Amino acid sequence: MNMIRANGQVLHFADTGEPNLPVLVFANSLGTDFRIWDRVCAQLAGKVRLVRYDKRGHGLSTAPASPYAMDDHVNDLAALLDALKLRSVIVVGLSVGGQIAQGIAHKRPELVRALVLCDTAAKIGDHKTWTARMEAIDAGGIEVLAEAILERWFSADFRTQRADELEGWRAMLVRTPRQGYLGTCAAIRGADFTSQAAQLKLPVLCVCGTEDLATTPELVQATAGLIENARYVPIKGAGHLPCIEFPDELVGAMTDFFQENSLV
Repeated sequence: MNMIRANGQVLHFADTGEPNLPVLVFANSLGTDFRIWDRVCAQLAGKVRLVRYDKRGHGLSTAPASPYAMDDHVNDLAALLDALKLRSVIVVGLSVGGQIAQGIAHKRPELVRALVLCDTAAKIGDHKTWTARMEAIDAGGIEVLAEAILERWFSADFRTQRADELEGWRAMLVRTPRQGYLGTCAAIRGADFTSQAAQLKLPVLCVCGTEDLATTPELVQATAGLIENARYVPIKGAGHLPCIEFPDELVGAMTDFFQENSLV
């Protein structure tokens, strides 16, 4: 187990691969921990150095009291990279992890050479929707919305054909610390990277599952349209977490992007 103090939090992370290889840093979504990247990392092992971490309020990282700002998450990641003495990394972010990726590329551009933005957007949802979700969870726990969340995370085929695996991901979701989930909801509610996205000048790949009901393909495509020369690739049949449902297709899209931009 690797733990490190960064920006006042103790973050759980994994750092594997030869130190001289190009570095990929993975930031995960709301209600998940870094295990969601296992299948992707298994395919990339040996080709790149892989750094995964649990953002504050998730997994084995500390969970301070809600609310959080998106800057808290961005500063956590920046502090982690500083502590590991990493520069010029490729950040792969999913959903809120993709917003963290956008934030760090804007705030600390020397740390980032490219972005892979999975099922994310410059702005996700609106104030009313996030407030309603937070109020429901504050009153009844994550369990009260678990089924609705899983319907957004995974396609109908996955939920039907991989029911046992679905139960495992449900367990991960509902065991997320309540203050961590609520705090990160507040961070997403307050985040809008529309103007920052238009200023990005680095290689960017945007991907989205075609069955994503949380950040729809149209929303992700609109974000890609804000970023100069960003490439958009759909992952056919996937919900909000293509890294779990279709890791082969996601790795294929990432590998093509890396080769086209001489990143790996």
